[in-house]
Amino acid sequence: MPFSEMFVHLVWATWDRAPWINAQIESQVWALLGAKCQELRCKPLAVGGMPDHVHVLVGLDPSLAVAELVRQMKGASSYAMTHRLGPARPFRWQRSYSVFSLRKAEVPTVVQYVTSQKQRHAAGRLSELMERLDSPDSPGRPKVPARTTLLQTPGHPRNEQGARTG
Repeated sequence: MPFSEMFVHLVWATWDRAPWINAQIESQVWALLGAKCQELRCKPLAVGGMPDHVHVLVGLDPSLAVAELVRQMKGASSYAMTHRLGPARPFRWQRSYSVFSLRKAEVPTVVQYVTSQKQRHAAGRLSELMERLDSPDSPGRPKVPARTTLLQTPGHPRNEQGARTG
């Protein structure tokens, strides 16, 4: 097998940014995410977050797509937590996620960032990029018509040059 070192920082939120990850279940959620990651032959390097979102730093197996890793981690953790908490309180994640690829030299800095989420949020020392969670299903985000493309964007230079927009 070829040599590969790929590192990704994943971020996603609970459904509607609900503060479901409280002190009583936080360690369970983090453990579930790490275990699923290992089951998929990836290396969980750090898991952390806040009551409404999670950060996971992963050494990625080259045979696994990031989308599949996230789908599996979200699915396994929401299923397990819903069963532990009971049907009256289903545990859900938002559909989307953010992913950042890293160089090996950046890993120690991001491990510290992920594991110190509570302190960073309390002090307001956050990376705007690494905290980005806006998505089509995020509350408050403007809705874009499904058929909009770059060429249909008002003011786009290609529109002004007479490109077909419909």
